[in-house]
Amino acid sequence: MQVRRSLVIGLASLAVLAILVLVVVAITPPQTNPAFSVAAAFANAAGHGDDTAALPLLSTDLAQAVETTCKDGKPSSCVQGYAPPEWGAMETAVFRRVAPDGAAWDIEVIATYEKDKGASGVCSYFHVSQSPDGQWKIDRWAGFIWCGDPRSRDMATNPDTPNRMP
Repeated sequence: MQVRRSLVIGLASLAVLAILVLVVVAITPPQTNPAFSVAAAFANAAGHGDDTAALPLLSTDLAQAVETTCKDGKPSSCVQGYAPPEWGAMETAVFRRVAPDGAAWDIEVIATYEKDKGASGVCSYFHVSQSPDGQWKIDRWAGFIWCGDPRSRDMATNPDTPNRMP
């Protein structure tokens, strides 16, 4: 009788645990979401000076803003210009976190630079929405600042976050 009771309790606990895992998986957005990949791909491309790869990831409005605002109309001119020379070159940028914004996404990316700012990272914000043709495009960005800076908090809505485009 005691073995049977232990077996029932064990199976019930296992079932509850399995349900919890399924719920967590269902409500946690995967890092492989195409919108998230666009943000990291842009940060890497622009950070390494690859405008050919970076430009197609921008919405039409943002691409026009880049054309008129950034040196030579290149996104890499803006992105690379945000980092002080003492940081060195960008090494890599990866997905950090995300929050939904209706059908769009507020995405943060963290990058490491070769000098001084590699350990705690450099934080960037991207608003990514789906265009009518189904492509995910960046329609605004901000940040590109040290993650320890208070202005890197809540970059989607923080009016103090620098380097807003457009």
